[in-house]
Amino acid sequence: MGVEIKESTVDDEEFEEMKRFVRDYLAASVESEDHGGRMRWYPWHSAEYRFNHILNVVDIATRIAEREGADIDVVRVAALFHDISKLEADQEVHAEEGARVAREYLEAHGDFPQSFVEQVCQVVADHSYQGPLSDVSLETQSLIEADILDKVGANGTALMLLRMGYEARTHMDAAEMVERVLERGRDATERVNSDAAESIAHKRLTRVKWFREWLEAEVPEMNHEIEDEEADE
Repeated sequence: MGVEIKESTVDDEEFEEMKRFVRDYLAASVESEDHGGRMRWYPWHSAEYRFNHILNVVDIATRIAEREGADIDVVRVAALFHDISKLEADQEVHAEEGARVAREYLEAHGDFPQSFVEQVCQVVADHSYQGPLSDVSLETQSLIEADILDKVGANGTALMLLRMGYEARTHMDAAEMVERVLERGRDATERVNSDAAESIAHKRLTRVKWFREWLEAEVPEMNHEIEDEEADE
């Protein structure tokens, strides 16, 4: 008996069309606001950053889903829509609003099974869940883990350094910023549940540790700052 291969619910062309829709929706969310979007004043919360974050999460979530046996189509479509309302809705309700937009899109485009639509929307709505990941579906877990992991590692470090520049802080504050990324990474390794996500988290955490060591080697005063912080603790 051969191995049954599951036919994809979403083909590449449909997925590319979804990506264009999400990108245009984010841009329109910014343009429709009198002051340039709800969080436009932070450069990394622009439509460009948010779309890039979404694509990162799609990539990570798909990798986790593949290794953990989740429904890949549900995960990657949910990941694509998970933050679509981030720039227009309050943080507390952006997941539910994202699910609403996803439902409207999926029901109006293509001929997707209703069960698929329902599952995607449920995963989007649940992606802000803060409880144990063992309590949610494997698809929701894959998305939540990916959302967490995108803020860890080299990418998380770059975002912190961007924040430094925006706040007009000097490179001497880099030790504090990189330490925040490390703390976030440690928290991530404790929160994620799957073997795939834990592996990604540890690799990303290692990269940040290397970066901090390189900074300490090149900026001697950073070493003193870190030692002072450890002494205060």
